[in-house]
Amino acid sequence: MFDKILPYLLAGISVGGQYALIAVGYTMVYGILRLINFAHGDIFTAAGFFMVYLTASLPMSVSIPLVVALTVALGFVLERVAYKPLRTAPRMSVMISAIGASYLMQNLMWYVTGGLAKQYPVLPWLSDSVQIGSASTKVVSIVTPILTLILVIALVMLIRHTKIGMAMRAVSVDFETSQLMGIRINSVISMTFVIGSALAAVGSMLFFTSYSTVTPTVGAMPGLKAFVAAVFGGIGSIPGAVIGAFIIGIAENLIKAAGYTAFSDAFTFVLLIVVLLFKPTGLFGEAAAEKV
Repeated sequence: MFDKILPYLLAGISVGGQYALIAVGYTMVYGILRLINFAHGDIFTAAGFFMVYLTASLPMSVSIPLVVALTVALGFVLERVAYKPLRTAPRMSVMISAIGASYLMQNLMWYVTGGLAKQYPVLPWLSDSVQIGSASTKVVSIVTPILTLILVIALVMLIRHTKIGMAMRAVSVDFETSQLMGIRINSVISMTFVIGSALAAVGSMLFFTSYSTVTPTVGAMPGLKAFVAAVFGGIGSIPGAVIGAFIIGIAENLIKAAGYTAFSDAFTFVLLIVVLLFKPTGLFGEAAAEKV
């Protein structure tokens, strides 16, 4: 029985790590701006296309850092163009801008690629097969959870023990007061998008090593599931987003192991409904204090 479940369990842990890297981007932006960056899944997709086109003419050792740099630049430009001009606008306006940015990026990718699916390049070593017990899996399934935990721990250390991290925590608690205390709000927000985009770039490399076809809308479902993971763990909480992502990744793959593949995606959204009904703040979220 365990031999049958083991491949799905390994796949679930791997997918959970990929969701976690995307979910951290959602939860960081929400923690500071109280905004759901609906275009985050499209940044993840763009990172996949960057890799496809760069490896066509450049060696892998050059392409990988360039993909991260271009994805970071895309996230930075997105924040400056779509969100910064609306800093004092009503929250609904910012949300509409986020949705518009998402559709704009999708349509740009459709235009550039002609709507054709692109084959993701084979990343050396990560695509190799390895035997674990009775299960055969790719090296990426083993590397993903380890790399995810290392990156998340490094991020938590940055937030807790550096000047920019202290500024992020201050802005997330009180935006206006932080501005009055001399914190450069725009720099802090831009850094948040830079970090989230860099993690999305790493997540895309891990994701497309397992699912090797890139299309303009491929990031929509992982993006939605990462968002659910962030809500499930408690949006605004980085450890909560990571734990929520691993739970969702493992659970949906165990559902596939049970023979209910058609319901694996539905489970994620049923879980979201249940969480919102019984614990709207998520597992590690804190109830917002209302000012009277």
